[in-house]
Amino acid sequence: MEPRPWHRHYDPGIPATITFAEKTLSRLLADAARGYPDRDAIRFQNARLTFSRLHDEVRRLATAFSGMGAQPGDRIAIMLPNIPQCVIAFYAALEIGAVPAMTNPLYVPREIEYQWNDCGATIAVVGDWTYEQKVKGIRDRLPVKHYVVASVAEYLRFPLNLLAPFKLRRMSPPMAARVVPGPGIYSFRRLIESTPPNPPPVNISMDDVAVLLYTGGTTGVSKGAMLTQRNLSCNVQQLIAWFHQPLGQEVQLAALPIFHSFGMTVCMAFPLSIAATLVLVPNPRDIKSVLQAIVKHRVTLAPQVPAMFNAVTQFSGVEKLDLRSIKICNSGSAPLSVDVLERYEKLTGAKICEGYGLTETSPVTHCNPVESMRKVGAIGVPLPSTDARVVDTDEGTRDLPAGEPGELILRGPQVMKGYWNKPEETANSIRNGWFHTGDLATMDADGYFRIVGRKKDMIIASGFKVFPDEVDRVLMAHASVLEAATIGVPDAKKGESVKSFVVLRPGMSASAGELAEHCRAELAPFKVPKEIEFRTELPKSAVLKILRRELRDEELKRRDEGKGKRET
Repeated sequence: MEPRPWHRHYDPGIPATITFAEKTLSRLLADAARGYPDRDAIRFQNARLTFSRLHDEVRRLATAFSGMGAQPGDRIAIMLPNIPQCVIAFYAALEIGAVPAMTNPLYVPREIEYQWNDCGATIAVVGDWTYEQKVKGIRDRLPVKHYVVASVAEYLRFPLNLLAPFKLRRMSPPMAARVVPGPGIYSFRRLIESTPPNPPPVNISMDDVAVLLYTGGTTGVSKGAMLTQRNLSCNVQQLIAWFHQPLGQEVQLAALPIFHSFGMTVCMAFPLSIAATLVLVPNPRDIKSVLQAIVKHRVTLAPQVPAMFNAVTQFSGVEKLDLRSIKICNSGSAPLSVDVLERYEKLTGAKICEGYGLTETSPVTHCNPVESMRKVGAIGVPLPSTDARVVDTDEGTRDLPAGEPGELILRGPQVMKGYWNKPEETANSIRNGWFHTGDLATMDADGYFRIVGRKKDMIIASGFKVFPDEVDRVLMAHASVLEAATIGVPDAKKGESVKSFVVLRPGMSASAGELAEHCRAELAPFKVPKEIEFRTELPKSAVLKILRRELRDEELKRRDEGKGKRET
């Protein structure tokens, strides 16, 4: 790769390009198990799985999958929260060259039916509660022939293994159910215990599809990103080079969902490849459990998203907890306000490295250096062996000068093979070897990038471009604002006008006029929100990313209903 301005800001010893080892994620896990067999690979509540046991159970389940007829390339749906069975099932599928199709456990039957039929899954690994509440009623409309049913309590030790089922059944909705094994239905733990660790040898190419990850479906139906063995392995090796953590010493928080690309690579594959211990937390919204896990297990690496950092700093009594074991935190999925970053780092002593990635890029492409210059609010610089450009939004071929916003396009070994069964979508996204992200960014003279919004989120007010992320950052800089989300709404005169939704900090107050005045001091007049609506919470995805599309849909529906009433 030709020298780029960002290369001079890499930490000492990090090369501009990496000579990647031809090792699959399965091989990287096997290496960790061979080098650190007695070290804890997984901690979940009072359960402990060493690397030796994890690798053994992966091979047992891989053998069972093979016995069900799974061949290399076959899709195995995995629909579980962050519990040990999710990790085991993921690596078991990879062990025999099958393709995990990761599915959000919050999906409703309609979404499950679409995804599993789209990918053609023949085996599904699901929670007992999910099977009973969502899958059982649509079995005749699914391609799945075999169900491996997991229970949250089955890996817990005494007394939690006895107490947990009663608590889980009382939850709303329940997270435990009695599923009776029968033809095509297997108990996860019993299946592993009754199967030897002898999976058949398979030939796996680094260019074979390894995982299907479905995008959020923000426009139209969701698309399955095909990530190859090479994509995932290279991204993990890029992270190993970037963070240069010692082998067999780290303890990593795994609270972000593994079915999401951030959780899959950063919270699971990367730490397991350096023989770090995973501390699994099923619900990232449960900040009390997140903090308990950090304190109890002396977590050293803690990937999170801005909403989690924010919630931690706001948690009652957090200043009394010892969070000083944390060394490094990765932040991604949304902009992190300077105020939250500073408060979190003061509270923990950790360093937050903001980064960037997408489902289609395995996911990480950018990150701030650990030791060298960090620019707060920037996503940092491209990882080794990764190239990036900011180009015009019309044709996507003209490079823009430093500081001018345009579309971010990427090239690197972590970029997906394409979208599953969607050649036109693939051709639209990957052009001349460059992946067009749909994100709007700027690059400064040092080669540091900032995300300013999504192409589809950009607001055109009286012909002027307004980037919602910029407005949100200004709003969140106000002492009373906890969260903000800005959208464009139809305007008869301007085409679109700017509307912001705001959540105030507990115990704080501010008026719409006060916030508008704050914005006028920081933004050009056409960027200042014309409307500010206060909310108690904002809609979020499974990884706590604010969903502007839901706010837009609500706004359009409300305006349509208002128009209908006026016409009546």
